[in-house]
Amino acid sequence: MAQVKKVALPLTDESLKDFRAGDNLLLTGVIYVGRDAAHKRMVEALEQGKPLPFDIKGATIYYMGPSPARPGRVIGSAGPTTSGRMDAYAPRLLAEGLKGMIGKGLRSKTVKDTITKYTAVYLGAIGGAGALISKSIKKSDVVAYEELGAEAVRRLEVEDFPVTVINDIYGGDLYEEGKAKYQVKAR
Repeated sequence: MAQVKKVALPLTDESLKDFRAGDNLLLTGVIYVGRDAAHKRMVEALEQGKPLPFDIKGATIYYMGPSPARPGRVIGSAGPTTSGRMDAYAPRLLAEGLKGMIGKGLRSKTVKDTITKYTAVYLGAIGGAGALISKSIKKSDVVAYEELGAEAVRRLEVEDFPVTVINDIYGGDLYEEGKAKYQVKAR
């Protein structure tokens, strides 16, 4: 069984050297939530020379749309959304200092190349486990674009938030490695 690494956020170039595709991590610290509409606004702000709603250097963004919180809870179900929808925006944010992205599904070749270029990582969260994942979220605050509702940018304080390294700084790709490992050779 693979060892689980406990990781204090924010991510740094130094901490990312220890991660390989397939590693299981438990993140503790601050992550930001943003999806399509928020990413579009953030990239537009950068193109206009405006500041982002949070310091992106070393930050980790979770591609998630929360459901409303039940009474006594910080947040509702908090499962990942499909990461490919952010592929058009990710390279620009990585160039600005973003170090981690959390979601589900494949990333484009451009995003994977940009991950290695700027020393970042793509982490997978388990789809369908949003209620379980939400237990790792200790605080949730909207920090920008409140009018977007579930797509607003949120600041989450997390403790032992479970993720798996999908794409590492060395070009490792857990999805590709998995396919190759179990591929049946044609005779």
